[in-house]
Amino acid sequence: MPRETGQKLIATNSKARHDYAILKTYEAGLVLAGTEVKSLRAGYVSMRDAFAGEHEGELMLYGLHIAEYGFGSWTNHAPRRTRKLLLRRIEIDRIRAQLRDGNGLTLVPLSLYFANGWAKVELGLARGLRSYDKRQVLAERDAKREIARQLGRHLKGRPREGASGGARRR
Repeated sequence: MPRETGQKLIATNSKARHDYAILKTYEAGLVLAGTEVKSLRAGYVSMRDAFAGEHEGELMLYGLHIAEYGFGSWTNHAPRRTRKLLLRRIEIDRIRAQLRDGNGLTLVPLSLYFANGWAKVELGLARGLRSYDKRQVLAERDAKREIARQLGRHLKGRPREGASGGARRR
């Protein structure tokens, strides 16, 4: 059977981009058991409480829930076990240094996907947002949406919303 090519998205952590400001992203491989890969291919995964951290010089992924494989036997995996992340040593050292600096940074998984047949996780080096930061982001998003809407109306030759049918006065 030929090897898979391209990317196939398995799951995204939609809450992460809402709760954190993502400063930098990394792509990491995962150490998985055979039944975990089969469950991932079926899409039985939840990233709700997942986070990454350092353990004895390595980066680990905690709280990722991969459901047990339905056709598995006694060899089935534990759904919330700690999984090792595969990165180059220089990237691991760089991430560990940034996490240790005490700037309030954390490592959050953003998405889980297959890339050329290999399970990968996109990690984001992130800083937590406060509630007023979230309101500001929402206000900016609404403003950009309104600008895009008005620009689209202008390009299509339609009058502005709320404007009368006549010509504008200056």
